Formats: sequence, structure tokens, C-alpha cells
Amino acid sequence: MKTALITGANKSIGFETARQLLQHGYYVYLGSRDLQKGQQAVDQLKAEGFPQVEPIQIDVVDSNSIAAARQALGEKINVLDVLVNNAGILGDASQPALTSSIGMIKEVFKTNVFGVIEVTQAFIDLLQQSAAPRIVNVTSGLGSLTLHNDPSWKYYPVKGAAYQPSKAALNAYTIMLAYELRDTQFKVNAVDPGYTATDFNHHSGPGSVSDAAARVVKAALLGPDGPTSQFFSDDNAPETGISPW
Repeated sequence: MKTALITGANKSIGFETARQLLQHGYYVYLGSRDLQKGQQAVDQLKAEGFPQVEPIQIDVVDSNSIAAARQALGEKINVLDVLVNNAGILGDASQPALTSSIGMIKEVFKTNVFGVIEVTQAFIDLLQQSAAPRIVNVTSGLGSLTLHNDPSWKYYPVKGAAYQPSKAALNAYTIMLAYELRDTQFKVNAVDPGYTATDFNHHSGPGSVSDAAARVVKAALLGPDGPTSQFFSDDNAPETGISPW
């Protein structure tokens, strides 16, 4: 049975991603910063008929928590097939470039960029034991620098000094990681789940959690001929599904 670890998976897109991977027969380790909330999410999935899931406590901004999660998972499995770096934060509602606090910007980058890097580095050895390892970095369409410089883009006015740059940096890391792993069986991609109605945006998005998670799962299930080092975004590029960086 293939295995998957999802960070920030006790609710919203992460939780639905867990559900859909379970439907595909994966054994899912549901990462949650709060273990009690993670257990509650697991209990719900088990009540739905998915026994192959268990919680794992992991706070992506806490090095000790990441190390403990790696040790705990290593005691259970020798191979990890899928890593979904889903945990992320928005930061302040308003993020003007000239007045946003450095502290707030650092906090957003700490979760959205440095957390992803540290988690990936911590679990890469387990992923390397897989015959078909997949890394999915959950990004945002707002991370496209090309589109942010295009006045005709529908989200052109949606600027911010923390969240958008953090996702652009995550996209850049995805490219570097994919390049480093280019001669292996890894597929490393960034996925924009779309503007989805979640707690993250006070349920203002028009998209469904189910559709958003399906985009993430699609990248997690890529076959051997599937692409790597791509920025998937049905929202930014409905015809091709590939967003400009």
C-alpha cells in the first residue's frame, strides 16, 4: 500500500486531500499542528469507512516538531510515496509593501517557504526509497510574478507584501528542487488549488474544497510519464492547466 504525508491536513483542502488519497487506496498520515485536532479529523475519516489513516503531530515552523514527526514516521514505515506540503498561512488582511511589518512578513515566509523546505529535507530519505516519489507543494495562483505584472489579469489588483511573495518563493524552490531531482523518479510540482471557499479566506472563494483537493491529488498521482517542475493552475490557465511563473 502506498503512503502519503500531508501537512496541515486536519481541515479544509488538506483534509479533503487526505480523503481523496484514501479513496485511491493510500495509507495517509494526516499531519496536524494540534494532535487533538488531527485525531478528530482521523476519527471522522474512519467513521466514513477509511481505516488506513492516522494522525501525526507536525508543526512546520518548529524544527523539533519536524524532527519528532520524522522519527515517529520512520518507526512506522521505511518508504514514503507522497509528500504534500499543504500547511500555509495568509498573514495580515492588508499587506502594503511600504508599511507591512517585517515581523509579519517573516512569519508568513517561515510557514509558507522555510517550513516547506525543512519538511522536505527531513522526509527526503523516506521518499527516496519509493519507486515513484511525488512531492506536491500547494501554492497559489497569486504566486505568479508574470501575471502580477499584467494589468489585464483578473487578480492584478490583489497585491500583498507577504503572502504573494511567499508563494512566488515557494514556486522558485519547487523549480530548484525539481531540477536537483531531475535524473530520478521524482515528480516535483507546485499546485494552485484555486480560489476556494475555506477558513483561510473567510469562505470568500467561489471554488469547492473537493475540486481544490482534486487538483492536488492529480499531481500526487502522476504516472511515470507525467511532468515535473510545473506550476499547475486551472484558475490561471483554464485551457492548458499550466500557469506562467
